[in-house]
Amino acid sequence: MQEFPHVQYLTSDGLTLRADAGGRDEAPLVILLHGGGQTRHSWSGAMRTLVDAGYRVINFDARGHGESDWSAVGDYELDARGRDLATVVGDHVGPVALVGASMGGMTSFYAVGHAMIKHVRALILVDIVLSPAAEGVGKIERFMKEHVDGFATLDEAADAVAAYNPQRPRPGDPTGLMKNLRLNDDGRLYWHWDPRMLDIEPNPDTPDWTDQLLAVSDKVCVPTLLIRGGKSDIVDDEGVTEMCRLVPQTEVLDVAGAGHMVAGDKNDAFNSGVIDFLERHMPAA
Repeated sequence: MQEFPHVQYLTSDGLTLRADAGGRDEAPLVILLHGGGQTRHSWSGAMRTLVDAGYRVINFDARGHGESDWSAVGDYELDARGRDLATVVGDHVGPVALVGASMGGMTSFYAVGHAMIKHVRALILVDIVLSPAAEGVGKIERFMKEHVDGFATLDEAADAVAAYNPQRPRPGDPTGLMKNLRLNDDGRLYWHWDPRMLDIEPNPDTPDWTDQLLAVSDKVCVPTLLIRGGKSDIVDDEGVTEMCRLVPQTEVLDVAGAGHMVAGDKNDAFNSGVIDFLERHMPAA
């Protein structure tokens, strides 16, 4: 499997973000932003495909996730994540595309709406809309809160993932799941993210992030693609309708058979849709 150089970035509040970077420095830049509770490893297949297609790609762990630092003060709000994204883009002067899943999509939309990133030519939102379905959001929150005390074994963690996402076959060898886990001093395995994020994640009772995205929706004028999992419980018809009304340039790609984790569920279909959109709005050549 192709390995990419590891790079790191220092945020405005002193955190170190760790990333993989690949492709020619002078090529159009694609930034990959994973979802909440995930790490940059969720984009492994997509990153290889994009680099092979001729793009410069940066795939980073969000603050509080993976190998990136946790915020000492628990600052995981949208504005902090948007500033982190601006730090990663840095002084790149060529065209930029943002590909964000769930939390990463919200971060991208917020940053574009507040003009935090220059030269954005394409915005790709992966199974996220301005108003996510309350039932699906609640399901994710319950899953994350149920396992804050960790797991005794890797198989126990794999069983939890399989119960949450029964449409994806449970792997016979769960060792790949270790990319999303950390072994603590107590001998237990914990998800590779800061549990304090649960204090600020949007939920049906406090739709703070939705309000912030709606407030800047008229400022998002770049070509936008919404990739929707056909079996998603996060993006419903009402959310798609609202998105297309408020951001009328939005194109919608339904990926049949995929759930909320579209890139992992149907990687080939996902990659094909992303490349097609980028070739039309930000070609690599």
